[in-house]
Amino acid sequence: MTSAVPAAIHAEEPAGRPITMFGPDFPFAYDDYLAHPAGLGSVPEEVHGTEVAVIGGGLSGIVTAYELMKLGLRPVVYEIDGIGGRLRTHHFPGLPDDVVAEMGAMRFPPSSTSLFHYIDKAGLETTPFPNPLSPATPSTVVDLKGQSYYARTPEDLPEVYGEVARAWQRTLDEHASFAEMQTAIRNRDAATVKKIWNKLVPLLDNQTFYGFLCDSPAFSSFRHREIFGQVGFGTGGWDTDFPNSILEILRVVYTGADDDHHSIVGGSGQLPKRLWDHVPEKLAHWPSGTNLASLHENGEPRPGVTRLHRTAPNNVTVTDASGHIRTFGAAVFTAQSWMLLSKIECDEALFPIDHWTAIERTHYMASSKVFVPVDRPFWLDRDPVTGRETMSMTLTDRMPRGTYLLGDDPDRPAVICLSYTWADDSLKWLPLSVSDRVEVMLQSLREIYPGVDVRRHIVGDPVTVSWEAEPHFMGAFKANLPGHYRYQHRLFTHFVQDSLPERYRGLFLAGDDISWTAGWAEGAVQTALNAVWGVQRHFGGASDPANPGPGDRFADLAPIELPD
Repeated sequence: MTSAVPAAIHAEEPAGRPITMFGPDFPFAYDDYLAHPAGLGSVPEEVHGTEVAVIGGGLSGIVTAYELMKLGLRPVVYEIDGIGGRLRTHHFPGLPDDVVAEMGAMRFPPSSTSLFHYIDKAGLETTPFPNPLSPATPSTVVDLKGQSYYARTPEDLPEVYGEVARAWQRTLDEHASFAEMQTAIRNRDAATVKKIWNKLVPLLDNQTFYGFLCDSPAFSSFRHREIFGQVGFGTGGWDTDFPNSILEILRVVYTGADDDHHSIVGGSGQLPKRLWDHVPEKLAHWPSGTNLASLHENGEPRPGVTRLHRTAPNNVTVTDASGHIRTFGAAVFTAQSWMLLSKIECDEALFPIDHWTAIERTHYMASSKVFVPVDRPFWLDRDPVTGRETMSMTLTDRMPRGTYLLGDDPDRPAVICLSYTWADDSLKWLPLSVSDRVEVMLQSLREIYPGVDVRRHIVGDPVTVSWEAEPHFMGAFKANLPGHYRYQHRLFTHFVQDSLPERYRGLFLAGDDISWTAGWAEGAVQTALNAVWGVQRHFGGASDPANPGPGDRFADLAPIELPD
């Protein structure tokens, strides 16, 4: 997430070894696991064709179903609101198909190497995302306290921004072993990753992001902390993350998730839909040409789930919105975890009580976006007096916080993300209609760009989302608070069920909020692969010895346990 305050300088990259979301909690190389010619393993022939419930049709659910199908099992996908989940792409009527608004996930770091495995498999193209001060962004304006600064590179900003960047780099180096950790991650050196991280977790689990900054002599200045919060090291101000656990932030910067983002041409919502229709090259049990669509009636998922309960001897029984009841020997729950508390009638016997507590205590971030389609990327027009672009990617302490300009072809329509906000900044928008939101945003932009009339370029209806108000999501993504490590540990490690009483086995959790990297699609993919391994083992299958799975490596790589 490149921004006006430069991201921390990354450790030197070994030749041919890009950084990946490898650890630090569970340093398993999911991308190597996916790429191995032996595949993900097998299940006994006698269970071929066995149905497995997959609850949720977002990316995690579709990846889970896709890989279960390849093993020769029959995934039955339940989805209440259309395939895609938080990969939600809006197409504007009358405009080209690639002129879109990404209501959910819209930018993906190259360190999401398992995600890119599926992006490539689906035949999708990516393009650099115009983050603040990235090479894909012609210019950036930072507008704080009524003062605007125009920049093409970080060096164009006042010196105080460089001071803040250096303070962040020093803080990471002195208090988080940053360079050593990045080198270990790039080298896939799991032993060193775990040595560093296992020392930090007990020290920092009770620490907020803001407290971490305050404890650093490099951030002794409140002004520096304020600028850092308003502009951030990421895609905008990070003060909305200040109450969250510093461990969440370190996971982002260690794995390079804060840098060099790409977007999917035509929208991220294509990915799960293409996987739904994709025919794998290697497929156990099923005839050639089988895909997920062909395994479902009319090529559509089952309706959303309304009830989950245990039935003898150790099954999971699912009731869907149509009233249909079906019983499975295994199930994977990939939807937002709070659905188990409020939207789905659940048997308490689904999970041990400690896991229920962890689900209940999961903390979610609010997030809002507003988009408008425009006739062309007019922001590239040059001001005759200054020679600068008419508008720039904008970071501000005003209500919009972040404004993104999406499109660079002067002869085609384009899109403006007028505002992208999180947490308290998102809640400020919640009571307002989409038209009211647009009016407030346009007024703020007029203050920053007095001579620019954005309204006259708008060619279609604005669209908005507040993820905290979405009934099947109730939030944008998980973000642990201090003290939540133990809860996250229970949810992430749930796929390894050998230590669970038998009555709790067979139902697996997946989804990005179960992962250590919530808010990133990579976490959705990794936890899907964990669940696939769990289902495979549950039915008596195994990984190929040449390609051990995440559960096979669990004893060596398991996240550190903190004492109760």
